[in-house]
Amino acid sequence: MNQQGWTLRRRVIALLGVVLVLLLGLAAAEATLAAKNRQNIDAVLLKTGPLRVQAQELMSALLDQETAVRGYAVNADRKDLAPYQDGLRRERDTVAEMRKLAVDYPDVLREVGVVEQRAAEWRTAVAEPVIATTERSGPSAGQALITDQTRQQFDSIRTAVDALQDEILEVRQETADKVNATSNVLVVLLIIAALVVAVAGAVLLLSLDRILIRPLSGLVSQVRKVASGDYRHHIEGSGPPEFRLLADDIDLMRQKIARELDEVREARESIEWVNSQLQKQAEELTRSNRDLEQFAYVASHDLQEPLRKVASFCQLLQRRYAGQLDERADQYIAFAVDGAQRMQRLINDLLAFSRIGRLTTGFTEVDLNKVMGDVAGQTEAARQYAHAELSWDELPVIRGEEPLLTNLLANLVSNSIKFRRPDVPPKVHVSARLVDGEWEISCRDNGIGIEPEFADKIFVIFQRLHSKDAYPGTGIGLAIVKKIVEYHGGRVWVDTDTPEGTTIRFTLPALAEDVAAAEPAEVEESTGDGAATGDGVEDAAVSVTRQPDGTAREETPEGAARDSETGGMKETVG
Repeated sequence: MNQQGWTLRRRVIALLGVVLVLLLGLAAAEATLAAKNRQNIDAVLLKTGPLRVQAQELMSALLDQETAVRGYAVNADRKDLAPYQDGLRRERDTVAEMRKLAVDYPDVLREVGVVEQRAAEWRTAVAEPVIATTERSGPSAGQALITDQTRQQFDSIRTAVDALQDEILEVRQETADKVNATSNVLVVLLIIAALVVAVAGAVLLLSLDRILIRPLSGLVSQVRKVASGDYRHHIEGSGPPEFRLLADDIDLMRQKIARELDEVREARESIEWVNSQLQKQAEELTRSNRDLEQFAYVASHDLQEPLRKVASFCQLLQRRYAGQLDERADQYIAFAVDGAQRMQRLINDLLAFSRIGRLTTGFTEVDLNKVMGDVAGQTEAARQYAHAELSWDELPVIRGEEPLLTNLLANLVSNSIKFRRPDVPPKVHVSARLVDGEWEISCRDNGIGIEPEFADKIFVIFQRLHSKDAYPGTGIGLAIVKKIVEYHGGRVWVDTDTPEGTTIRFTLPALAEDVAAAEPAEVEESTGDGAATGDGVEDAAVSVTRQPDGTAREETPEGAARDSETGGMKETVG
């Protein structure tokens, strides 16, 4: 693989490998030189230095011998020979120590041998004869042997010791020169190592700039160009293979984004076109609904006067000419009166239906218990006629329009009374429960019921399931109920699982404080005593029944059963 095809990892590893090899070579050379330098320093400190001291000690020992011999020749006192004997011992010890220190220096050993040889010759030729002559013939004879020649012979020992000192100094200087040389080489090697590191750093920096920073900067600039909106710009990488592969992957991502943007753009254009069409249709539908509402209102309002005239004159004919015409004429007049009255009821119901949500008084907090009291008053006549019984549980306070809610519940109660079973007194019960932040309100009766297949049909305007002879009415009551419920943000349906009679349920948004108050109760119920729920025994439901004067009390199912038997605590008529 050529250099252009090397990966960034391989290039960095190669560069670091070369630098590492160079640094390791320099470190090995420096370690070797440092060892040699330490040996030379040890030689200077531990060998040549002590050798100089030992040479001086050797000269001192020889001088003690020479001085002792002269003193003995003068005084012939044996005590004067003590320094001579001590000098001999010191000379032997010093020579032995010097030979150990100078084992690596043959020239020094040679000079030590010369000094030792000349000292032995001096003792043989001078010292021992003087000592022997003085012992045998006295000081005069001994002094006679000390001449200029004997002094010159001892001076030769001085000369040999000086030569030894010079040799030691020369060896010491050579060793010091080696120390300086190795130190200089070590400094050079350290400088070279520093240069290697510096050059490696510079090469690494330049290499990274050429193979990393520049390609990366180029790639970043291309990506930014694409990110700015030019999704057609082709991204091309440079530098190491990793960057080229990364550029290819980014370009593939760019192509995918460009394709998806094209699809999104096309979809957005389609959606905008569809939205424009829908907006036009919505505007047309709004205008149409407005026109229809206006038409329904105007038509129902303008038809009131002629219908009142028709109904009034038909009733006048009926009262004035009843019994004066034949039976068929009376029947025709009755048909006309009934038709005009039914038309008036239809128009009034249509007018009420069109006004829902159009003529508003604004939402307020409405107590449904008060509303049920009003409903009980409105339906009192019908309940007296049908011997109906009306009861309700404790109902919540919601936000809405009180007249509409009164109309809603009045329609439900009236339907329950109207669609009763023959010879069975109607019973109507209204209850409420909180479900998922909404009040679910139920109106249950014991009437004729509704077949499941007609559960949705009954909420269609003017839709009837029975003939007007069987059950009078216009068929708009439950349509009004549905419109009022939806106007308040709820929904309405027929509970088809009711085994007897009819149960119509609808929802209304609950107040925030009701929802907040219900949450701790739900937690307590979910973590309550298992003895209350685990054995299948349900808690006794609490209901609130209303007296005609509006008072209320809680009762258990047993109490409710007793009250239903007596009728004393319910809103009961008949």
